[in-house]
Amino acid sequence: MNDDVLNELTAPGAPRARHAVLVAALLHLMSHYTMHRAHGRDQPCLKLASVIERHLTALARLPDADPVLRATCEQLSASWAGLVDSALPAPVPARRPLLERLLRPGPRKAEPAPTVA
Repeated sequence: MNDDVLNELTAPGAPRARHAVLVAALLHLMSHYTMHRAHGRDQPCLKLASVIERHLTALARLPDADPVLRATCEQLSASWAGLVDSALPAPVPARRPLLERLLRPGPRKAEPAPTVA
Protein backbone atom coordinates (compact mmCIF):
# COMPACT_ATOMS: atom_id res chain seq x y z
CA MET A 1 0.00 0.00 0.00
CA ASN A 2 1.53 3.29 -0.97
CA ASP A 3 1.83 6.24 1.40
CA ASP A 4 -0.61 8.40 -0.60
CA VAL A 5 -3.43 5.95 0.07
CA LEU A 6 -2.49 5.76 3.75
CA ASN A 7 -2.41 9.57 4.01
CA GLU A 8 -5.81 9.76 2.35
CA LEU A 9 -7.27 7.17 4.72
CA THR A 10 -5.87 8.88 7.83
CA ALA A 11 -6.91 12.41 6.78
CA PRO A 12 -9.31 14.11 9.18
CA GLY A 13 -12.91 13.48 8.23
CA ALA A 14 -12.12 10.40 6.13
CA PRO A 15 -15.38 8.50 5.72
CA ARG A 16 -15.73 5.20 7.53
CA ALA A 17 -16.60 3.65 4.18
CA ARG A 18 -12.89 3.83 3.32
CA HIS A 19 -12.12 1.79 6.42
CA ALA A 20 -14.52 -0.84 5.15
CA VAL A 21 -12.77 -0.82 1.76
CA LEU A 22 -9.42 -1.35 3.46
CA VAL A 23 -10.81 -4.22 5.55
CA ALA A 24 -12.36 -5.77 2.43
CA ALA A 25 -9.04 -5.50 0.56
CA LEU A 26 -7.27 -7.10 3.49
CA LEU A 27 -9.71 -10.00 3.62
CA HIS A 28 -9.34 -10.44 -0.13
CA LEU A 29 -5.54 -10.63 0.17
CA MET A 30 -5.76 -13.07 3.07
CA SER A 31 -8.07 -15.34 1.12
CA HIS A 32 -5.62 -15.37 -1.79
CA TYR A 33 -2.81 -16.28 0.60
CA THR A 34 -4.91 -19.11 2.04
CA MET A 35 -5.89 -20.38 -1.41
CA HIS A 36 -2.25 -20.28 -2.50
CA ARG A 37 -1.39 -22.58 0.40
CA ALA A 38 -4.46 -24.78 -0.09
CA HIS A 39 -3.51 -25.63 -3.68
CA GLY A 40 -0.43 -27.51 -2.55
CA ARG A 41 2.22 -24.89 -3.11
CA ASP A 42 4.94 -25.59 -0.58
CA GLN A 43 6.45 -22.14 -0.39
CA PRO A 44 4.31 -19.32 1.03
CA CYS A 45 3.97 -16.24 -1.11
CA LEU A 46 6.30 -13.88 0.71
CA LYS A 47 5.22 -10.78 -1.22
CA LEU A 48 1.57 -11.41 -0.46
CA ALA A 49 2.28 -12.00 3.23
CA SER A 50 4.24 -8.75 3.33
CA VAL A 51 1.37 -6.82 1.70
CA ILE A 52 -1.08 -8.32 4.23
CA GLU A 53 1.19 -7.22 7.07
CA ARG A 54 1.34 -3.68 5.66
CA HIS A 55 -2.46 -3.52 5.34
CA LEU A 56 -2.83 -4.67 8.95
CA THR A 57 -0.35 -2.03 10.07
CA ALA A 58 -2.25 0.65 8.14
CA LEU A 59 -5.52 -0.37 9.78
CA ALA A 60 -3.89 -0.40 13.22
CA ARG A 61 -2.72 3.19 12.67
CA LEU A 62 -6.08 4.65 11.67
CA PRO A 63 -6.92 7.08 14.49
CA ASP A 64 -10.69 6.99 14.01
CA ALA A 65 -11.01 3.22 13.51
CA ASP A 66 -12.76 1.16 16.14
CA PRO A 67 -10.36 0.44 19.04
CA VAL A 68 -11.05 -3.30 18.89
CA LEU A 69 -10.27 -3.33 15.15
CA ARG A 70 -7.06 -1.37 15.71
CA ALA A 71 -5.89 -3.66 18.53
CA THR A 72 -6.70 -6.80 16.55
CA CYS A 73 -4.89 -5.50 13.47
CA GLU A 74 -1.87 -4.55 15.57
CA GLN A 75 -1.63 -8.09 17.00
CA LEU A 76 -2.18 -9.73 13.63
CA SER A 77 0.38 -7.41 12.04
CA ALA A 78 3.03 -8.65 14.47
CA SER A 79 2.14 -12.26 13.64
CA TRP A 80 2.32 -11.67 9.89
CA ALA A 81 5.61 -9.79 10.30
CA GLY A 82 6.99 -12.83 12.13
CA LEU A 83 5.81 -15.06 9.30
CA VAL A 84 7.52 -12.85 6.73
CA ASP A 85 10.73 -12.68 8.75
CA SER A 86 10.88 -16.46 9.22
CA ALA A 87 10.34 -17.04 5.49
CA LEU A 88 13.18 -14.76 4.41
CA PRO A 89 16.30 -16.56 3.27
CA ALA A 90 19.26 -16.62 5.64
CA PRO A 91 21.79 -13.86 4.99
CA VAL A 92 24.79 -14.83 2.92
CA PRO A 93 28.00 -14.73 4.93
CA ALA A 94 30.06 -11.73 3.96
CA ARG A 95 33.29 -12.29 2.07
CA ARG A 96 36.43 -10.58 3.12
CA PRO A 97 36.92 -7.27 1.33
CA LEU A 98 39.05 -7.44 -1.79
CA LEU A 99 41.91 -5.38 -0.36
CA GLU A 100 42.10 -7.63 2.69
CA ARG A 101 42.16 -10.73 0.49
CA LEU A 102 45.01 -9.27 -1.57
CA LEU A 103 47.07 -8.19 1.42
CA ARG A 104 46.53 -11.35 3.46
CA PRO A 105 46.12 -14.28 1.13
CA GLY A 106 44.68 -17.49 2.48
CA PRO A 107 46.71 -20.62 3.14
CA ARG A 108 48.73 -21.88 0.21
CA LYS A 109 48.09 -25.20 -1.41
CA ALA A 110 50.54 -27.92 -0.44
CA GLU A 111 53.00 -28.72 -3.20
CA PRO A 112 52.90 -32.33 -4.38
CA ALA A 113 55.76 -34.55 -3.22
CA PRO A 114 58.28 -35.39 -5.95
CA THR A 115 57.85 -38.83 -7.43
CA VAL A 116 60.78 -41.22 -7.54
CA ALA A 117 61.16 -43.25 -10.71
